[in-house]
Amino acid sequence: STTKTHSSYEFVKTGVELALKKEINALITAPISKENWINTGIKYKGHTGYLAESAGINKYAMAFWSKNMRTILYSIHIPLIEVAPLIKKDKIIEFIRFVNYELIKNLKKKFKILIPGLNPHAGENGIMGTEEKNEIIPAVSVLKKEMDIEGPFPPDTVFLKAKEIKNSVVISWYHDQGLIPFKLLNIHSGVNLTLGLPYIRTSPDHGTAFDIAGKDIANPSSMKEAILLAQELVQ
Repeated sequence: STTKTHSSYEFVKTGVELALKKEINALITAPISKENWINTGIKYKGHTGYLAESAGINKYAMAFWSKNMRTILYSIHIPLIEVAPLIKKDKIIEFIRFVNYELIKNLKKKFKILIPGLNPHAGENGIMGTEEKNEIIPAVSVLKKEMDIEGPFPPDTVFLKAKEIKNSVVISWYHDQGLIPFKLLNIHSGVNLTLGLPYIRTSPDHGTAFDIAGKDIANPSSMKEAILLAQELVQ
């Protein structure tokens, strides 16, 4: 490490270099402090942006995976006020086509894609918001000709539906729409899987938990699951 970079960044950088050279089969990253990266002059707000840029790709997606629930984020670390302008028919079609392709490529099977509304009650036919009526529903209509996809469903029930349907994946329009229900039910078993990279990358779905470091009380289950999923995908 140098005085201008954080040691965790140096470790990640080394892992990425090995993965891009195909000297390792998968990269499993531990949690990092986004604040520490920013405060030491590193421009990335987390692993995913750095992994994508270093691989020279502009299409990628953050998926959260467990045996009982799966969700993929349409937008990631942006303020909530910036989400609605991104809900456009053509962007949605492009993103979900990419996700569907990556899922089949990496998991070797097809998934049922469930789409939530952006607004309460999925917009209630325009009464509570127009994104569903004007952008999401037209996008789903196009995609239905290409894949198994349904929605938009009310956001407050879409994950209940997902739990009942085997091999289903929820597309979450913004970070907390997907991660509040996912982490509530899978905080010790969930895995972060990056789609779009030229190598397999997984990580635990939780943060650094500096407050309990060294106390021998941290739960390693999510890290174990990240290793197991990477192993499964490699095989």
